Amino acid sequence: MHVALVDPSAFTPAYDHALAGALARRGAEVDLITSRFPHGSVPACEGYRVRELFYRGAARLGPHSAARTPAKLAAHVPGMLRLRAATRHADVVHFQWLAVPQVDVGLLPPRRPRVLTAHDVLPREPRPGQLAATRRILRTVDAVVVHSEHGAARLRAEAGVPSGRIHVIPHGAFDHLTRQADEQPLPAELAAVEAPVILFFGLVRPYKGADVLIEAFREVEGAELWIIGMPRMSLEPLHELAAWAPGTVRFVSRYVADAEIPALMRRADLVVLPYREIDQSGVLYTALAFGRPLVLSAVGGLPEIAERHGAAELVPPGDAPALAAALRALLADPQRRATLGAAAARAAAGPYSWDTVAGRTLALYEELLGR
Repeated sequence: MHVALVDPSAFTPAYDHALAGALARRGAEVDLITSRFPHGSVPACEGYRVRELFYRGAARLGPHSAARTPAKLAAHVPGMLRLRAATRHADVVHFQWLAVPQVDVGLLPPRRPRVLTAHDVLPREPRPGQLAATRRILRTVDAVVVHSEHGAARLRAEAGVPSGRIHVIPHGAFDHLTRQADEQPLPAELAAVEAPVILFFGLVRPYKGADVLIEAFREVEGAELWIIGMPRMSLEPLHELAAWAPGTVRFVSRYVADAEIPALMRRADLVVLPYREIDQSGVLYTALAFGRPLVLSAVGGLPEIAERHGAAELVPPGDAPALAAALRALLADPQRRATLGAAAARAAAGPYSWDTVAGRTLALYEELLGR
């Protein structure tokens, strides 16, 4: 079976490469069609082809260049036309993202089964026309993959996708991060920390609730809080909140390369996702791969990790006192942390392994082709 996986803007390179590799191990011929990731390296290609058909001119610009977005917009339609030609012999075309749905709705490759993974069920901050175009695409493709039952319910209720086109296939745990040859140690200032560490990791955005976590941390003693990841918002309000905390809050406000992640994850006594809203999170599946104890907001698909696998404690979203109580209880209970971590590792090796994900994905492809 020849499968084309498509992520024009390289929004989720770790996911794209993990899925491509797992499908290839199961015997599929896989082309990953994408663009150059501007922020760092991507996982090594093993058993599949990578074709960077999109945004070739923009790839020569820096990730923060003001000309990058206009260059990508100008190159988008030519890239989608190249995609149509490049996928003419594919049995299945599986989109991970569609970068400009208002345009893409009229440029999808014809005739063969087309699958779309709804990583975000609907755009969180939609541009004009984006929401309507996304709904139209979701109802046009032959199948929509979503990572949780919560996401499936949203697709039915908010996008009008028929139940028969919705397929719940879990997000895989990023176990490739646990076996990197070029792993880097913690920076000296972090390696010197002796106190328990509470870790917030990933892009810093308003909906991710770092402010709620800092407010909760103000009621926690004897630990450090690390806020690590590239900011997509002003950090000044977070620094102001942190100044009132009795313990140390450390910020590492930049892109974190894959080789740096293992040391951070293994050092964390707790990984916290205090999100106000979310469908699913790559950070969650990174923490699962490292068997870390988790504290999660009860939003989106996150509760399924706790309720089905016992791999996390849940707190109400936006509730700093409840989060503080959970942090204090877990920091005082190493046995409970060990239990959560072991459950996380079992989940990563079982239902959230990439071999399981690939098997279910190939079963979907075969169903579509059989129709």
